[in-house]
Amino acid sequence: MATTNDLKNGMVLKLEGQLWQVTEFQHVKPGKGPAFVRTKLRHVESGKNVDKTFNAGTKVETATVDKRTMQYLYNDGNNFVFMDVQDFDQIEVDPAIVGDAANFMLENTEAIVATNEGRVLFVELPPSVELTITYTEPGVMGDSATGRTKPATLETGAEIQVPLFIEQGEKIKVDTREGGSYLSRVKG
Repeated sequence: MATTNDLKNGMVLKLEGQLWQVTEFQHVKPGKGPAFVRTKLRHVESGKNVDKTFNAGTKVETATVDKRTMQYLYNDGNNFVFMDVQDFDQIEVDPAIVGDAANFMLENTEAIVATNEGRVLFVELPPSVELTITYTEPGVMGDSATGRTKPATLETGAEIQVPLFIEQGEKIKVDTREGGSYLSRVKG
């Protein structure tokens, strides 16, 4: 148990039997009336976001979430198989839990796998990953000055928008949050 005064981003709360992760919180002390805490919560399993307000000092139940660094090994056709980098235990994770992260995972990619009471809650990739472009239309001379983009297929099979000057075979840095977007070329 904790109080709303102890809230931190990333903390997982158990509200009405369901797990919610705190994505944002703000302590508000109005001129009149009691202080309160305004939060944005994300449902751990569905990803749905809600706003919830608590009175300051209200007791909330926290959930114990075990976050471990694991390495993605392979997809066995039904599930994604991850291995704990410390003790080499392997677990299978349902594709629904992996979600959009699958678009940016190559074999041997490290990710954070969060579990609660033995149940996998979510898979979190690093903020950015480096991937090679397997197909994109060739660039045209003079395209580098515009802000326009074109579709490109990554080595994972995912398609993202990249600047017109990016060419097939180039390695790029991709933002894994919010569905993936081009960040920069990878030098070297």
